[in-house]
Amino acid sequence: MRMPWNPQQPESCVPDSLVHSDDAIVVSGMRKSFGDFAAVDGIDFTVKKGEIFGFLGPNGSGKTTTIRMLCGVIEPTGGGARVMGYDICSQAELVRANIGYMSQKFSLFQDLTVDENLKFYAGIYGLSAAKFAERRGYILEMADLRGREKELTGNLSVGWKQRLALGCATIHEPRLIFLDEPTSGVDPTARRHFWELLNELAAGGVTLFVTTHYMDEATHCNRLAFIYRGRIIAAGTPHEIKDELARDTILQVEVADGEGALAALEGEPGIKEAYMQGAMLHVNVGERSAAEADLPSRLGSAGFRVLGTDRVEPTLEDAFVHLVGKQGGRA
Repeated sequence: MRMPWNPQQPESCVPDSLVHSDDAIVVSGMRKSFGDFAAVDGIDFTVKKGEIFGFLGPNGSGKTTTIRMLCGVIEPTGGGARVMGYDICSQAELVRANIGYMSQKFSLFQDLTVDENLKFYAGIYGLSAAKFAERRGYILEMADLRGREKELTGNLSVGWKQRLALGCATIHEPRLIFLDEPTSGVDPTARRHFWELLNELAAGGVTLFVTTHYMDEATHCNRLAFIYRGRIIAAGTPHEIKDELARDTILQVEVADGEGALAALEGEPGIKEAYMQGAMLHVNVGERSAAEADLPSRLGSAGFRVLGTDRVEPTLEDAFVHLVGKQGGRA
């Protein structure tokens, strides 16, 4: 149930000059403090209609607080935003009516059946019987739940719960969906299928605002913003953000004791960053070549057995570690 634009809308804290017809979200100087702690500290960004926008950052960086403000659940301490044309403070109810929201906990009633969950959310958004029947059929097909309508939600696999939660979040056909860590705890196959569904929604013109801690998922986004300690530290396309490291040499090192080797390299001359990426050690040696850095010799002399060293293209995770390091912190 999308609400129509109200020409008599109250004055917004976001100037009209900052808002354009192709904007789904416009954030201007938005802040949220809890006592003396600034969870979100004066952020600015724009999300265009129809794009997949990734909002990334470590735990406690301000991601969820930002989403709660954009969804009209809590008010900002200062600044503000417009979401689908509506002010998040003075028109919070209209914001909530025009968006979908899916959290990592899926917001499903475990003791209700699949059908009962769908009916509950249809009732919240005031869908007519005819509209519910139409949307129910679509969601059951989309979520691959045809034949499981009477099954208790608590008995579903995590992947099916995930798709049912997406169906509940989109049952009223919103043009903007917030997804807060939607693939957390989901196996790789289910994650891949879920992103196929998200790409289908985006192809249909739906705007997706996604938070994730999986950097490989972030590459699916049209644009990204990194938030750290409540502030935006980078924004752009995945390619633009990785360009931050275009001139640096990133070495992937296979070493018998990765954590020990990491500790040995920290603070060493010529090492810009060193961190574990899975089972491998990634080392940024700046603008020097692999030969000049000579990590096998350096680590070997420190008692570590290096099994292999390869130069690799910078990943988003490499870029994120680098950006956080520039802020004087650790990812």
